[in-house]
Amino acid sequence: MDWQNQKVVVLGGSSGVGLATVKRLAAAGASVVAVGRDRAKLDDALSGIGGQVTGETLDCTDRAALQSFFGGLGGIDHLVITLSGGEGAGPFAELDLAALRRGFEAKFWPQLEAAQTALPTLRRDGSMTFLTAISARIANPGTAGLGAINGALESMIGTLARELAPLRVNAVSPGVIDTPWWDRFPASVKSEVFRQQSETLPVRRVGRADDVAHALQFLLENTFMTGAVIECDGGLRLL
Repeated sequence: MDWQNQKVVVLGGSSGVGLATVKRLAAAGASVVAVGRDRAKLDDALSGIGGQVTGETLDCTDRAALQSFFGGLGGIDHLVITLSGGEGAGPFAELDLAALRRGFEAKFWPQLEAAQTALPTLRRDGSMTFLTAISARIANPGTAGLGAINGALESMIGTLARELAPLRVNAVSPGVIDTPWWDRFPASVKSEVFRQQSETLPVRRVGRADDVAHALQFLLENTFMTGAVIECDGGLRLL
């Protein structure tokens, strides 16, 4: 793919996997629009990144704001949706269903709102790529709620790929990745989870944001990939 002639929007581009994706695509030569909710955080994240990168602030839960944003972009070639939340985990018997609902509101609905709103702007044979999570594909106790959120997204990928063709629709399903998502937990909890993962995963380490960004870039570049969900989990689904 000649990235010099490609315009990509990365939603959730101010940290973690989204930011790693912005860096990768900018280095490849693409024109990248990185979207985040916090202007100061976004500016700080993008400082020092070379290439054609611009930052835009946007609340992706706001349909009117999404319409205004995409309406003002002109045409784009690819959309990468890395929007996420953090609620919805815990043993089912005690699971706070209000928190699970907030988890859907933070990830499932904004991803769909953004995808639907972007359609008139996306090149007809371009691509749309979602970021889900391996919780949709494993049976770990305490992750039923997270699995429901990510499974709901993944269940749509194949249908959207057929319905929106020739637009390519794919997703990447990460495992345990060392990103700011884990900062919501006490440092001792994060450290213990990462230690356990490093000892038990077949690859013997936790993931890095760039591992997932690499998988996302592959799906954008490979024009024979559609309706696919790539598991970028270090083998967690095998345990």
